[in-house]
Amino acid sequence: MKNETRQFAGPAPDRNLERALRIGSYLDRALDGAPRLVVEGVLKRSVGLTIEAEGCQAPVGGRCNIVAEEGRLVEAEVVGFAGERLFLMPTGDMRGIVPNARVIPLPGIPDVTVGDELLGRVLDGRGRPLDGGERIESQAKVPLYGKPINPLERSPIKEPIDVGIRSINALLTVGRGQRMGLFAGSGVGKSMLLGMMTRNTSADVVVVGLIGERGREVKEFIEMTLGEEGLRRAVIIATPADDTPLMRMHGALLPLLSTFAIVAKTYCC
Repeated sequence: MKNETRQFAGPAPDRNLERALRIGSYLDRALDGAPRLVVEGVLKRSVGLTIEAEGCQAPVGGRCNIVAEEGRLVEAEVVGFAGERLFLMPTGDMRGIVPNARVIPLPGIPDVTVGDELLGRVLDGRGRPLDGGERIESQAKVPLYGKPINPLERSPIKEPIDVGIRSINALLTVGRGQRMGLFAGSGVGKSMLLGMMTRNTSADVVVVGLIGERGREVKEFIEMTLGEEGLRRAVIIATPADDTPLMRMHGALLPLLSTFAIVAKTYCC
């Protein structure tokens, strides 16, 4: 019996198209691993804390690195622009910046790490550890500039929260989700009261923001007022008065973030 060649209906396969598809997949993998080109700019003007750069593009709220003397990087945030010129403000010490210094835009938007690993830690305005402890390895991050919550989606204040001080619970009851102010003159016990509430409140997590405090008072509050017991379930955001205004603003934003919402705990800021 003779062998018969079976014929298939339809057009013949396009070998050139198959080769192009294979080459295209190789190119995609090569481009994914290739370094991305970044258009750098130069520093043109610096007056006070306002820095002007030309030759690069970055969105408002974006970040740039300014290469100072000896290769030190100074991080700055874009706060405005005029024509082809960007206006930036530094988040740290800007000493060593020189005319025509390199300005390198950074990809992405500012974000901060969140999660249980922050418990018992002291952080700066960008969420970086100040206490010399272990590096925070949590992969959960949220944008520094979060979106405001729709007022119609906010839960009504129906349930009281125990702040750990019976006189406040009885006469000035605080509800879950409520904002309250603590105002008093110097030396009358605001920090002591805050420490008592941090140690004794029924909240699972307490986020304490020490914004604009004198540097020595930060350590005094943590070691003498708060103590180990209070620090165990607290996160301290410390941006003292000698930080730049932008860093202090970042520090004020951190306690307002839903830092522990992803683990569904009750927290107090």
